[in-house]
Amino acid sequence: MDTVEGVPHLFATSDLHVTHEGNGPIVESIRPDSPDDWLLVAGDVAERADVVIKTLAMLKERFAEVFWVPGNHELWTTSGDPVQLRGQERYEHLVARCRELGVHTPEDEFVVWPHAERPLTIAPLFVLYDYSWRTPRAEGVSLEEALGQAREAGVVCTDEYFLHPDPYPTRQEWCAQRLKVTEQRLAAIPDDHRTILMSHWPLHRHPTEPLYWPEFAMWCGTTETADWHLRYRAEMAVYGHLHIPRTTRADGVPFEEVSLGYPREWRKRQRGPVALRRLL
Repeated sequence: MDTVEGVPHLFATSDLHVTHEGNGPIVESIRPDSPDDWLLVAGDVAERADVVIKTLAMLKERFAEVFWVPGNHELWTTSGDPVQLRGQERYEHLVARCRELGVHTPEDEFVVWPHAERPLTIAPLFVLYDYSWRTPRAEGVSLEEALGQAREAGVVCTDEYFLHPDPYPTRQEWCAQRLKVTEQRLAAIPDDHRTILMSHWPLHRHPTEPLYWPEFAMWCGTTETADWHLRYRAEMAVYGHLHIPRTTRADGVPFEEVSLGYPREWRKRQRGPVALRRLL
């Protein structure tokens, strides 16, 4: 989309991991082009709840509107975090703190970007994953066997130790509940609205194709969202998690991966760290 003089910009970022040495100064340098610009933050700001909120507060002071969705790191309960809430309670705590800052969350009323040619609803989504993105050899086997295959390949997501699904028995059941709630909210968007679907985990599997360890896709999404970009009229889908910043397409819809990533990753890139992407 061409830049229109005087019209605010919509920016996006994710996977800031501000506690990793080297990322803090980059995050501190994030600035809008104008105080009327908006920012989407697609999760993994940090692991500690207080650092997440402090960072979002800083960004809210700079941008007119800030939207946040949780990544897996925000949902971790680690021994070094004074906030020892787990699962749903931890998520609700972060939502409440965001509301105090005026930061939009997946639990708040969807907001329309007012500078598009037709109504464009920004939809922050929290849907998790359910291990349904399997490698061919893991298709049709039990989850325990699939996880065993991943371990044999040297792949175990840290979520298995720190991301607790309480009060749900499993992460799959928490994901199912999030899918149900989210679909109801998306279905209520007026039919004449296009959408920007914003999530931490990609809604479509194709972005996981370049993964060095294909087994890791199990922790990256769910087959249940494969057609959401079509069903809910997405102008674009914005996500993070994979630390592979790029633009891809599915059915003509742009998928924007907007992560900063870890220092060991962005230091290898010729362009260096990119903490902010302009979407509109």
